[in-house]
Amino acid sequence: MPKDKYDNSNTRNGRRSHKIMSAEDVASGKKSHWPELEITGTIRNLSPQLWRMNHLTSLYLNDNHLTRLPPDVAKLTMLRCLDLSCNKLRSLPAELGDLINLRELLLNNNMLRVLPYELGRLFQLQIMGLNGNPLSHEILSIYGEQNGTAKLLAYMLDNLAVTHNLPPQRPWITLEQPNRSRPHAIFSVMCYNVLCDKYATRQIYGYCPSWALGWEYRKKGILHEILNFTADIISLQEVETEQYHTFFLPELRQHGYDGIFSPKSRAKTMGDTEKKYVDGCAIFFKTNKFQLVKEHLVEFNKMAMENAEGSADMLNRVMTKDNIGIAALLETKDGFAETSAYPPEVNPRQLVLVANAHMHWDPEFSDVKIIQTMMFMSALKNIMEEACHSFRPGSSNKMDISNVPVIFCGDLNSLPDSGVVEYLATGRISTSHLDFKELAYSECLGNFSCADHKPSEVTHSFKLKQAYESDILPHTNYTFDFKGVIDYIFHSELLTCLGVLGPYDPHYFSENKIIGCPHPHIPSDHIPLLSEFELQLPYGPLNGLPNGLHIARR
Repeated sequence: MPKDKYDNSNTRNGRRSHKIMSAEDVASGKKSHWPELEITGTIRNLSPQLWRMNHLTSLYLNDNHLTRLPPDVAKLTMLRCLDLSCNKLRSLPAELGDLINLRELLLNNNMLRVLPYELGRLFQLQIMGLNGNPLSHEILSIYGEQNGTAKLLAYMLDNLAVTHNLPPQRPWITLEQPNRSRPHAIFSVMCYNVLCDKYATRQIYGYCPSWALGWEYRKKGILHEILNFTADIISLQEVETEQYHTFFLPELRQHGYDGIFSPKSRAKTMGDTEKKYVDGCAIFFKTNKFQLVKEHLVEFNKMAMENAEGSADMLNRVMTKDNIGIAALLETKDGFAETSAYPPEVNPRQLVLVANAHMHWDPEFSDVKIIQTMMFMSALKNIMEEACHSFRPGSSNKMDISNVPVIFCGDLNSLPDSGVVEYLATGRISTSHLDFKELAYSECLGNFSCADHKPSEVTHSFKLKQAYESDILPHTNYTFDFKGVIDYIFHSELLTCLGVLGPYDPHYFSENKIIGCPHPHIPSDHIPLLSEFELQLPYGPLNGLPNGLHIARR
């Protein structure tokens, strides 16, 4: 098993090895590479030129007579090891906390009485040497505990003063103007992964103070985000079961919403106590604009088992994941239309299908993500066909499901260039797509395709567009390790996207040294998406429409 720098893999008898290039090496154009630098002796001052060597990963300044460390040390952003042991340091610059790639910080045998709380930002630090310093009893007590380095860093981060600079308002980006020449309705949709409490750990989000990771703190910011935008339809992912019933639903009902929810499938195998902490998906809607016709749950593991067709990969890879999708068939209420183009006795009501899903997270399971998406689209097609039949019983006219507006929100855990997004945006995907990983799915993929599908591809029945074009948001998930677009709002062609909520100002993140979310001012690692849609409504009497599902006043 290979060792890293901190296992002394590059040392011999305790000393770092080196090689001097020969004249032949120089003549052949060979370049030197020295990521480590050692300056040891009786040095009292350091040359400013040192801070230009931003390629350094290790800097050894131990056994000198240094009395101060310049703030410019923060320019060495690649440092993983910094040894300042056996000097005469009385204080440390707060900028030392900017070296977030540090794994080892040795400060033994100095004259330090206090440490800057900014050191708490060194969340990747594995080794911290503080012995031989006249530090306070409180600091030394924490440091002396088991896992003392981690506990001390957490203590310092929790006590670090937080900037009062709140994020600037995200810009509204207008894409289209509403067509006011005919009856229409305008409504807004939010998609938001709220980060379930059990996933918000310091092991994953070590750059966030523990008090700002706590649910009691974060839920206030999440609710503020939701109510600040007052979307007519809200799709949430990672909603804990108990929090849906005790927090989200009661709070949002006070503001004119109702909702539906379902936890992930594993909840069915748990007792009452355990299932309270299982997360799932929720859809909320403004009750003055919509009423619920029917709700649907789509369990991907159940669909995988029913459609495996003998595929071991379907059973072993797809069926074992308990992700779900939900759908709410909504009906608009009287007064939904913005234009009074109808006589009082003919006030149109329109069905709208709202879908919400949270796909599997692991990048190594791209096949699972795309098959889960296919299963969901297949299930939505069945839901639509059932709705068409229910609202037009006995009709000889074949209903086109494309006449019902569809909104599909979700944390798809898939980048814009993935097979998942290609499939949703184009309506088809090749069965030989790389995301299937050449696994044995060929016999069962056809079960999720349209009736007129080709064996070489899988298709779906909806013509979908993305509310957010690819260049609007640089990311929807923003952590230290990952920054990218994985959350989406898709809509059918019956809807026109009038505008979307833009990104955070990137300067806010850099100026406030925000390296990832959650953050005391940003309560989730995802940012909420918000889109405004226009739905064109028909003129005149509605009963004679051959295809639409516009329902006259009942």
